[in-house]
Amino acid sequence: MTRRVHEVMTEKPVTVEKLTSLAEAARVMRDADIGDVLVVDEGRLRGILTDRDLVIRAIAENRDPAETTVQAICSSEPITVGPGDDVQQAADLMRRHALRRLPVQTEDGELVGVVTLGDLEVERDPGSALAAIAAAEPDS
Repeated sequence: MTRRVHEVMTEKPVTVEKLTSLAEAARVMRDADIGDVLVVDEGRLRGILTDRDLVIRAIAENRDPAETTVQAICSSEPITVGPGDDVQQAADLMRRHALRRLPVQTEDGELVGVVTLGDLEVERDPGSALAAIAAAEPDS
């Protein structure tokens, strides 16, 4: 039976508004123990900000994290999948675009989750090392 994205995704994606400072976005990531946040404008997806973006596009460029907004450095126009899409379709998109995560949104644009490389690996091979890492509880 074909698995659907909604069966493997992480529900309730963590979001920040586009004018949130990088410092606040970093705190949100830390507190949620995640490596990315979805950037929204009035609830609509506008981009994705990763911990790598913070390093490469902000710190390495000497941007002030308290003054720079997430909108200034996030990846805009992220590739998305729908909750009813085939898991293989999500994997193919990740492979083709070298992505580690995909926002999941309904046809009307409602954000309902994020599917990660780890989510897909747990689905594909629950006994693999990557699946074990993805499923592990974070250290406190």
